[in-house]
Amino acid sequence: MPETLLLDEPAPGVARITFNRPEAANALNTRMGEDLLAAWTALAAREDLRCVVLAAAGRHFCAGADLKERNGMSDEAWSLQHKVFEAMARAQLSVPVPIIAAVNGAAMGGGCEMTLACDFAYAADTARFGLPEVGLGIMPGLGGTQLLRRCAGERRALELLTTGRPFTAAQALDYGVVSGVTAPDALMDTVLAVAAEIAAKAPLSVRALKHVVREAHSLDLAAAMEMELSAYNRLFKTADRREGVASFNEKRTPVFGGR
Repeated sequence: MPETLLLDEPAPGVARITFNRPEAANALNTRMGEDLLAAWTALAAREDLRCVVLAAAGRHFCAGADLKERNGMSDEAWSLQHKVFEAMARAQLSVPVPIIAAVNGAAMGGGCEMTLACDFAYAADTARFGLPEVGLGIMPGLGGTQLLRRCAGERRALELLTTGRPFTAAQALDYGVVSGVTAPDALMDTVLAVAAEIAAKAPLSVRALKHVVREAHSLDLAAAMEMELSAYNRLFKTADRREGVASFNEKRTPVFGGR
């Protein structure tokens, strides 16, 4: 098992990745980036997977890149490390099932970007978010500018990015960064309940929905609707569609096989 992560399956079809560097506020170092790349790649290949939860051990979610490791790093070493992080981010975005973040504490810099790269998120009311890179002479490099703009809007995103100002869980809810805010001790139960709800649905439908919502974003309306219709036409020919209709008429819980 990777030393920087905890990997488990709290429910059938639900995988959980837990950041496990609590002594370093779960800061993202090179080893953690490599471990995340491997974990996301493995999960993306699993046909039985239905949902993923991204969580963290300790008081913090992820403080961003490990600046102690980066202190004194040469430009070449910095670039090589960032290539690992870029591959990690691409691998996360390539997972075909929904990923839900359970943000229990500070999610700063890369931690905020990994939250934004999830399909949606819930936060403890004590959580804080931020993209403070502008104060370090850099800027987000793992999709933060684009992902924040997509959920919070261009004007709000520019305000947060150019000031580097942190924001609270309540503000994250208002900005569309998270879908809900809970008490800290209720966060994981809330997220796992949502994950179980998704896992109980038709898995081919869930994967198609994620693909269409994500990939059609850059298309015009007519092309996006064609993509939706193409996915719909594949789904109604499946055994799961027949099971869904039969279970409804028989007043029983459907048993979906992903076929």
